[in-house]
Amino acid sequence: MHILNLPLYDIKVTKKDGKKYIYDPFRRKNVALTPEEWVRQHFVNYLVASKSYPPERIANEVAIQVNGTSKRCDTVIYDDYMEPLLIIEYKAPDITITDEVFNQISRYNSALKVPYLIVSNGLAHYCCNMDYVNMRCGFLKDIPAYTEINVKRT
Repeated sequence: MHILNLPLYDIKVTKKDGKKYIYDPFRRKNVALTPEEWVRQHFVNYLVASKSYPPERIANEVAIQVNGTSKRCDTVIYDDYMEPLLIIEYKAPDITITDEVFNQISRYNSALKVPYLIVSNGLAHYCCNMDYVNMRCGFLKDIPAYTEINVKRT
């Protein structure tokens, strides 16, 4: 697997029937080890270990409805009131993050209307803050800590 622009952690990889699996502590099960899953597991570990995101506020593979179609958000972070706060879309390290990736996460956000969006391929990470009053988004210089974004919304 690729070396990522994320901290290393104690990865739990197993092999069964010739296929590799990685343990997802949020889904509490082994999942197929794909390049995108490699990025996801490193990124959520980074959020917990380096940015103080509570593990109980993180959910992977969250089902949503977008224009009557079932979709899955890669990761959703919830606030203290269990309202969606942030959506994360992952791509494999060899996938360039393009406007289409941002369009994809924007479609998912049309259902959840979260204040923050993150896109990462494990090498490059982009975080934006949604401004629904002025209908625009602004890119942040860094991934914020949980305490920076977990504020009461009206």
